[in-house]
Amino acid sequence: MRLFLDTSVLIAAIGSDQGAARFIIEESEVNGWKLVTADYCVEEARRNWPKLRQPSTLSLHIWETIVLPRTEVLPVRLVLNKPLWFSKTKDRPVVISALAADCNWLITFDKADFHAKLGRKVYSVNIGTPKEFLLEQINQGEI
Repeated sequence: MRLFLDTSVLIAAIGSDQGAARFIIEESEVNGWKLVTADYCVEEARRNWPKLRQPSTLSLHIWETIVLPRTEVLPVRLVLNKPLWFSKTKDRPVVISALAADCNWLITFDKADFHAKLGRKVYSVNIGTPKEFLLEQINQGEI
């Protein structure tokens, strides 16, 4: 299963070792989850993680030893061969990149921009928070 990690999930994984975002990353290999993100999300995460409460050296260490080694970073995709009505300009590359990478899930904490505007699914990609994804896996007996 391919999971696209939005910027908010990357930052949450850096900021908390107890959250669902970190769990998904740390348990990805055991559960057969292929983690994917776009270089666009990586750069956005790097710009925003200094806002976390922990020291930036710890954030950098977590980023380099836990997050990046388990996540494939692809070039951002800006063009899609299907129609997509999504007015949130800064999030369009995220949705298009998740679709182009053939992901099963787009994992994000940004419910206002993704859930409210796109719903729970766009084409073949499910959209949910880390918790929603994990609950779905539990309900299906996958973990």
